[in-house]
Amino acid sequence: MSDTVTLADIEAAAARLDGVVRRLPVHSARWLSDRVGGPAFLATENLQRAGSFKIRGAYNRLSQLSDAERAAGVVAASAGNHAQGVALAASMLGIASTIFMPRSASMPKVIATRDYGAEVIFHGATLDEAIVEARAFAESTGAIFISPFDHRDIVAGQGTLGLEILDQVPDVRTVVVCTGGGGLLAGVALAITTLRPDVRVIGAQAAGAAAYPPSLLAGHPVPLKTMRTMADGIAVGRPGDVPFAIIKKHVDDIRVVSEDMLAKAQLQLLERSKLVVEPGGAAAVAAIMDDPTDFEPPVVAVLSGGNVDPLVMMRVIRHGLTAGGRFSQLTVHVPDRPGSLAGLLTEIGSLDANVVDVSHLRTNPRLAVDEVEITIDLETRGAEHREHLLDHLRQRGYRITEVQ
Repeated sequence: MSDTVTLADIEAAAARLDGVVRRLPVHSARWLSDRVGGPAFLATENLQRAGSFKIRGAYNRLSQLSDAERAAGVVAASAGNHAQGVALAASMLGIASTIFMPRSASMPKVIATRDYGAEVIFHGATLDEAIVEARAFAESTGAIFISPFDHRDIVAGQGTLGLEILDQVPDVRTVVVCTGGGGLLAGVALAITTLRPDVRVIGAQAAGAAAYPPSLLAGHPVPLKTMRTMADGIAVGRPGDVPFAIIKKHVDDIRVVSEDMLAKAQLQLLERSKLVVEPGGAAAVAAIMDDPTDFEPPVVAVLSGGNVDPLVMMRVIRHGLTAGGRFSQLTVHVPDRPGSLAGLLTEIGSLDANVVDVSHLRTNPRLAVDEVEITIDLETRGAEHREHLLDHLRQRGYRITEVQ
């Protein structure tokens, strides 16, 4: 079978998925509209069955297996979202599934994958290592390997989201898609640009796992040597061959976003749109927030997943608050005498900052014999308020040695 994907393949996938996936509403986001200077919308695949867009490609792929292939079972590798998509699709179709997950996979995703009926096996530190082991398992057992992104049926299934975007926002000018291995971006871009060549389609990758820019520059998939990002759902070290060929032809640009911007976007989505989105699922919004004037409205940002570990969410929220100037940790050296702490807290309170926690340290080689180190966690109203507070404390003679 050819690796080529066509609009007809995507339309056929949409027919298979009718009644299987949720046809989700595209939400208006006024807070994002204000930034881009026109209508902005959110494609809420974080609310999709199994928590991400992955069910689209997984079901489209599994539903076309022969009876013999179904009897052999399926195997996949995933940090979580593809795992849940394959496990759910397999259970719906009566197929046994085995999922290899990296040891770093979050427990909520592991538990959900098992609850959908899959056998979970941990292997490797990264998704790429888990994929190698899953392929070896397929060769030794005869199980059918289900790629997270590198198969025409997967790409066609993911592309059905592009059809829905055009149907719900017919005047769209820009679509931004979270990108890991490229299956979602390739499918959405193919569907949209085939029907509407005037629409600009842009991928968004985490800076710590941005495999597409160097690969596009080289003209072929190039594996990253290292990856480090909170966005585990899009942490893929090598683009897939099938999506790469489509992306090279149909995608206008790839934007790379920092960890700070991912955290800010995730926090904004939670606060302003009341949506729980995982870090990788917020990459498209992060790209828009990073350079809002470069995205012609109406713009649609795809929220690709909402399967976030609550512990990770706690860290990301704090990271986002810190990046936005709303949470800070100050380390201040003051004279070790009565009233020093009270005086410092009075100065902070006079500027309406809220102290969350305070700790003292007297035994540190960095301290003079008559000094004490005070670490203060505090809340401010934003970057401007924080900088005003810091300037005020320095003008009062306080020696601030560290700001986080």
